[in-house]
Amino acid sequence: MKNSTKTRIFLLAACACLSTVSCTDDTKDFGDVWQSDDYSYIGKAVGNFTEDEWYPGGRLGTTENIQAGCYEDETPAVNNQGLIDDFNLGEMFFERNVTLTTPPFNGLGPASVRTSCIDCHPGYGHGKRQDTYKAANYGNGYLLVIYNPVDSDNSNDGPYISEVTGMPQTQAVSPFLPPVDENQIDMKWHQVTAMESGLPMQFPDGEQYELIYPEIKIPQSAFNTYPQPENIAVRVESTIGIIGTGLIDAIPESALKEQYRAQAEYARMMSAQTGMNADEYINSAMWDLSADDWAPSAYYTNWTSPGALADGTPISGMIKRYTYALTRASLQDGAGANAMWNIPNVSRPDRPKLYTTQAWADAMSMNTDVINAIKADPTSPYYADGTDSGIADAVKNLLSPTTDQFDNRWHNFTPEMSTDNFYAFMVWHRGLAIPRARNLNDKDVQRGKEVFMEIGCASCHRPSWTTGDDNYWTPDIIKDRPLPKYPNQKIYPYSDFVQHKLYMKNDIHNSWCRTTPLWGRGLSLLNTGAEDRLHDCRARNEIEAIMWHAYSKKSHAYTSAEKFYNLSKADRDAVVKFLRSI
Repeated sequence: MKNSTKTRIFLLAACACLSTVSCTDDTKDFGDVWQSDDYSYIGKAVGNFTEDEWYPGGRLGTTENIQAGCYEDETPAVNNQGLIDDFNLGEMFFERNVTLTTPPFNGLGPASVRTSCIDCHPGYGHGKRQDTYKAANYGNGYLLVIYNPVDSDNSNDGPYISEVTGMPQTQAVSPFLPPVDENQIDMKWHQVTAMESGLPMQFPDGEQYELIYPEIKIPQSAFNTYPQPENIAVRVESTIGIIGTGLIDAIPESALKEQYRAQAEYARMMSAQTGMNADEYINSAMWDLSADDWAPSAYYTNWTSPGALADGTPISGMIKRYTYALTRASLQDGAGANAMWNIPNVSRPDRPKLYTTQAWADAMSMNTDVINAIKADPTSPYYADGTDSGIADAVKNLLSPTTDQFDNRWHNFTPEMSTDNFYAFMVWHRGLAIPRARNLNDKDVQRGKEVFMEIGCASCHRPSWTTGDDNYWTPDIIKDRPLPKYPNQKIYPYSDFVQHKLYMKNDIHNSWCRTTPLWGRGLSLLNTGAEDRLHDCRARNEIEAIMWHAYSKKSHAYTSAEKFYNLSKADRDAVVKFLRSI
């Protein structure tokens, strides 16, 4: 955690450098970051870049800092609105381990995915590729996706199993056992020997590239649930960087609708050309092609918040835009706001129920070791009348996802995260900045942008959006308390926020995946120590990420990736240099 003067200190240092360093196009190597002496160009139009493109988050959402730790910076909006103290307090909840008994960082368990947010988001960035699944490994941003495959084998599609939570937990507080025993999780990495599309594993000029992918297996014996699941398949999805997420919340629904309409037109065109159904090119769960409008399931309705209507009527403006699977809409009730509850299982006034399953609660209530351990501790909230049956009844109900933890007949807990602390956490989450762009004055970077556009990458990685009035939705528990606001900003996330299919080997569950924003990713190695890409960190660099787009000819991005494959090495390198600059 850094203090509120960090941006000012950096700017003073930059000015000092300008007084002694001449402005040239010579590149310098500052540790892991390549950059040129571009200070005199910042904020000016250079080559094929506009002056706005130096500020990917707009003037209200961009930090001038591009050094190590810049992913942690607050946006100018935070300081403008006098919210820096709340931002710094909220940051502590992201960085600190949740414990059992140490306020205000208490409330871990009884089952959990991780003990802290930063474990999954090392350096505030994308999770790191892992060789084994261990929740306690710093940087392991993987979440298990466990489902019943439709082909009874290993297909990408099928419903999530009900025996464990949607984000399966591999940790538990004594005396309970974790819903999934991670010691039995088998994780292996395999190398692609041949592309399904037929493209060779080397470029026409002879330069080779490699592609790897993970395979995850979990035996039935690993599940501490009753019943234990049968016929399962597993995928992993890694966390993405959390920088700039508040700016995405400020994109108006009307702009998203225009983007989907354009995608729908593309889907109809491709259907006419290929004979495939149009919904192969646009997810029918998000867009109704016949009505040319949002599908009912595109709207986010939140059962946990008083702001959601009990009959399931959509809340105005709540179109899903977050997560790979597009499961969340407003940042104030998605991403970190939800994760602060279900990752460590910390309760708060608007989250009075545990993130668990009845199958796990039942299994714990039947476990003799669990019952005996509680019986030996009369101070346990699960002790009840001290009899085996009384303890089992308390365990079964207090661990149940249907029990109000603050109002029940077994034991009334108190909220573990206060409303004030949750508010501070949301100020921090909505207040994270995007680092400014680098080296836009460099001719290779300018060429990289030109090629990026020419080969069609911008069709999905849409460069810019303009935020609206940013009249954001807020949960009732922090209603009327100000959050960082980003009205009328030209931003450059490089994403259309629409889902596409790449048809990769051992692909993401359900195949549909929201386009990941590219902004700020060039500083990943400096901030996190890794630069893994794609949903499961299978790509170890930009080249591998791009070539995975060409693994199958069915990929929505195959044409663009094939064009990249046929570029000269100079142009391939220019595209990579561009991606590392934005």
